[in-house]
Amino acid sequence: MSVNQQTHTGPPYGQPQPGYQGYQQPAYGGQPLPGVPHAQYGAYNGPVPGYQQPVPPQGYFPSLGFPSKGSPVSLNSDTSLAPNFIGSVRAPSTSGTSLSSGHLGYSPFGQGDVQNGIPASTAPMQRPPTSQPFLPGSAPVPVSQTSTFQQYGPPPASVQQLSNHMAGMTIGSTSTSAPPPAGLGYGPPTSVPPVSGSFSATGSGLYTPYTASQGPPPPSVSQGLPLAQPPFSGQPVSTQRLPTQVPGFAPPPSSTGIGPSSYPPTTGAPRPPTMPGPPLPGQTAAGPPTSQPNHVSSPPPPPSTLSGPHPGPPMSGLHGPPPPTHPPQPGYQMQQNGSFGQVRGPQPNYGGAYPGTPNYGSQPGPPPPPKRLDPDSIPSPIQVIEDDRSNRGSEPFVTGVRGQVPPLVTTNFLVKDQGNASPRYIRCTSYNIPCTSDMAKQSQVPLAAVIKPLATLPPDETLPYLVDHGESGPVRCNRCKAYMCPFMQFIEGGRRFQCCFCSCVTEVPPHYFQHLDHTGKRVDFYDRPELSLGSYEFLATVDYCKNNKFPSPPAFIFMIDVSYNAVKSGLVRLICEELKSLLDYLPREGNMEESAIRVGFVTYNKVLHFYNVKSSLAQPQMMVVSDVADMFVPLLDGFLVNVNESRTVIVSLLDQIPEMFADTRETETVFGPVIQAGLEALKAAECAGKLFIFHTSLPIAEAPGKLKNRDDKKLINTDKEKTLFQPQTSFYNNLAKDCVAQGCCVDLFLFPNQYLDVATLGIVTYQTGGSIYKYAYFQLETDQDRFLNDLRRDVQKEVGFDAVMRVRTSTGIRATDFFGAFYMSNTTDVEMAGLDCDKTITVEFKHDDKLSEDSGALLQCALLYTSCAGQRRLRIHNLSLNCCTQLADLYRNCETDTLINFLAKYAYRGVLNSPVKTVRDALINQCAQILACYRKNCASPSSAGQLILPECMKLLPVYLNCVLKSDVLQPGPEVTTDDRAYIRQLVTSMDVAETNVFFYPRLLPLTKADVDSDSLPAAIRNSEERLSKGDIYLLENGLNIFVWVGVNVQQGLIQNLFGVSSFSQISSTLNTLPVLENPFSKKVRSIVDMLQVQRSRYMKLIIVKQEDKLEMLFKHFLVEDKSLTGGASYVDFLCHMHKEIRQLLS
Repeated sequence: MSVNQQTHTGPPYGQPQPGYQGYQQPAYGGQPLPGVPHAQYGAYNGPVPGYQQPVPPQGYFPSLGFPSKGSPVSLNSDTSLAPNFIGSVRAPSTSGTSLSSGHLGYSPFGQGDVQNGIPASTAPMQRPPTSQPFLPGSAPVPVSQTSTFQQYGPPPASVQQLSNHMAGMTIGSTSTSAPPPAGLGYGPPTSVPPVSGSFSATGSGLYTPYTASQGPPPPSVSQGLPLAQPPFSGQPVSTQRLPTQVPGFAPPPSSTGIGPSSYPPTTGAPRPPTMPGPPLPGQTAAGPPTSQPNHVSSPPPPPSTLSGPHPGPPMSGLHGPPPPTHPPQPGYQMQQNGSFGQVRGPQPNYGGAYPGTPNYGSQPGPPPPPKRLDPDSIPSPIQVIEDDRSNRGSEPFVTGVRGQVPPLVTTNFLVKDQGNASPRYIRCTSYNIPCTSDMAKQSQVPLAAVIKPLATLPPDETLPYLVDHGESGPVRCNRCKAYMCPFMQFIEGGRRFQCCFCSCVTEVPPHYFQHLDHTGKRVDFYDRPELSLGSYEFLATVDYCKNNKFPSPPAFIFMIDVSYNAVKSGLVRLICEELKSLLDYLPREGNMEESAIRVGFVTYNKVLHFYNVKSSLAQPQMMVVSDVADMFVPLLDGFLVNVNESRTVIVSLLDQIPEMFADTRETETVFGPVIQAGLEALKAAECAGKLFIFHTSLPIAEAPGKLKNRDDKKLINTDKEKTLFQPQTSFYNNLAKDCVAQGCCVDLFLFPNQYLDVATLGIVTYQTGGSIYKYAYFQLETDQDRFLNDLRRDVQKEVGFDAVMRVRTSTGIRATDFFGAFYMSNTTDVEMAGLDCDKTITVEFKHDDKLSEDSGALLQCALLYTSCAGQRRLRIHNLSLNCCTQLADLYRNCETDTLINFLAKYAYRGVLNSPVKTVRDALINQCAQILACYRKNCASPSSAGQLILPECMKLLPVYLNCVLKSDVLQPGPEVTTDDRAYIRQLVTSMDVAETNVFFYPRLLPLTKADVDSDSLPAAIRNSEERLSKGDIYLLENGLNIFVWVGVNVQQGLIQNLFGVSSFSQISSTLNTLPVLENPFSKKVRSIVDMLQVQRSRYMKLIIVKQEDKLEMLFKHFLVEDKSLTGGASYVDFLCHMHKEIRQLLS
């Protein structure tokens, strides 16, 4: 659609539709799907007897958009388990949610799936912490459950059920009368009131007819509606509405089904076998419906048919195929209450829409041409994020329960540590891990933890307590050396404890003895952080120190490139001016008056210049070392100094450096000797520390570590492409090893105007735990703010030195693989010369024995490090996970954002040794296996044409596609080799929140911002069709912020934001928004400032005018669209994944 067209989806994305109260819209078009159950439901353990499945009306195939005979495809999402639903958790409002009778049938959600209709309002949590089996008779089944109906069974006898079933859905021509087999049942119990009210006909909108040219409809994402059921006997289902949810019970959203591909082909169009069919009209993809075919392009429905976003309740009336009165619009899926692309006619209570059911029996006229999948009918990241915020943002996340899935990283929530580490420190791919390795292999879900040991906490959460056990040090298990933690079991009256990791029994040291209460807990349980909290610190004894002596405080050495490029660009002067004030902000322990860190200064080009800034000198002294082949430090006393004592000498030096080199003609630089010099200085001072190196060019001068320009775009897409990511010499690997041994961390600020070989220069930074910052074509006026903000934050942030981390696990699993910026000299210890508050270490676990459901699995991450004051400490994080014997429990407790973080890091490491195509294919294959295993073992039986996704993985396809289209795995012609190496290293240390926004950027409509509130405008999906020519949008991905201005934006808005009178006068070279005194300017600048604070790097602001040359760069980040480099659109990729899954299943 052209940018300026408003999409015809129902209400704007991200906004709840009226009528859904508080229901977050599932990821679908951004509207909530009515009837989607929440994660509250426990896992589904099998059909519940007594649940019958409602049947969709017969004869209607949503995908066709008109009645048809033939077997319907079922869309169910699986009811059987409602994986914890992350998606929509809002409860839909009951009122106005009723489904139109026909629609129901199609709801894309499986019964237990996410139907919008069912609010899960009662339970705040989306994902149930533990899965609760559905037992028949146990709790009332929320109606929403109905949504899970099986598709296959005969229709339920009662109308109500049917309605639940999405009566409107029946696509098949089965007889209406037969009730579905009771046992089948994933459907709601027969007694349940009809669903129809609660579901909005979500699915119905989904099925768009296929255009003839397209062939069979793409699979729809149904959640579980059975399409195949016979139609109701003519009753419109919608008349009844399901109660929204039985209180207290949220339906398990389990999987998202996507439309079957089995729909009969639309007339005359052959259906492509591989393609999933479009979603049935009633189906929405509750899970991420993958089925949506990849073609996203369905044409918008003609305006006349759409009623336009319906303000009222979500349109539940999607009329499955609209009653004959208006034939279905081609190309449009029905909207599921607004969730899908089109809005139907008045659907306020969905009453009218489906009453047409009977019509379905007869064919309404020639079928419209087949349509493509409607992007609104497939799972929407925006909806899932909004649902999680509304369901889980208000209550604190209390960590006392084993195996709880935390709120999403995009949700603002408060953490209360009651025995497990906060998700700010550790997030897992799954919180319920298989008991056996066979089960883990079958599912292919990687078991991994993303650990951020020194993460910064918000001001209202308590920092880890520091525990001092005196000279004896922390209490540990005798055998495995695990540290005392809340899971240790005290026995024999408290005289001994049994290790929770290895079961060894250890004596309690006399000074640590305490009596037990009647429950077996020590009476000092709440007084000791190590017994009651998930995260805490121990003061380390001298035994934990190098050479058995306490460390000296660390040092910071600033090493400035003073070659021609650096001086001419103004960089040298800028750095020197900034350091004068920045040195007052070196990190320090909480109560210290001044930092204990000492500082030193070096400048270099082809030779190195060391400076003596001893406090007793009147002027600094320079010493030059020109023998770079044998580096040494020419002075000891006076090189590393206390800032306050030597302030006047340091200021004098920083004033002189830009003048001394102002007329330099030296263009060549060295690099290896610079790091060697810093390392030697720290060795001589017997301390750890950090080198801040400011470097501009490829080091081609004769010296150790000299490099050649080996950039070669012709290697892309060949077997030699991997060499571009590998260092061109082993010199830097060996140097990195020496740096780690000394605790010398290297932070690198690069200012290249051409190829610099980041893959090689970055090796030392990467292996020492440092950070790389890159400012290509640095220009003072446009880049200085970004560079100075990055430098300030990098110098001031919390950092630990000389760090060693080990992850211990309970019997049955062990840590086997590690990803991040560190060095490993053995298979268990992660060594980092420096570790800051932004760095993560990702750990993969494998089974080495069986686990038990009763005892679960435990992880303990222990980090030994030196604080910025020189204190040796141990930071401990503990986490307990559940174990399962049913695959459904695994799929119900996964965290897609963490899974994508792990898969991206795994793939980004893979490009070092394998062709990029091999890495991409392996990623697609692994995800197809994960989803196929779910479909085969956990979803209720349904037609192969349906794409069925687990509720908590419904965004796996869209996010995976973003990883596949990233610059590392699919570069465009403008992406340099250095950019790819840089991104590869950055992502490897990112936390889950950073990879989430990096791969699926946040897109905000600034013109919709409320200037009177502090909140951000609701985000919209990353697609050009969501943009309007009359609006201004902001897109951020953690590295850049784009402000996109449409050509038809009102003149008043342009004046208020840019201070110019017309679109043509806006300058694309602005790198900051002008400070103007009006509410809109203040609001937009406050939004930009708020986003900057949330990210670990200062994002570059880029103004993009519609139809300007920079727009191509901006469109690269609209990740749901096809990319210029050949990357698939979300819709196309969903179809591709469905095809892969079907191949695996057949």
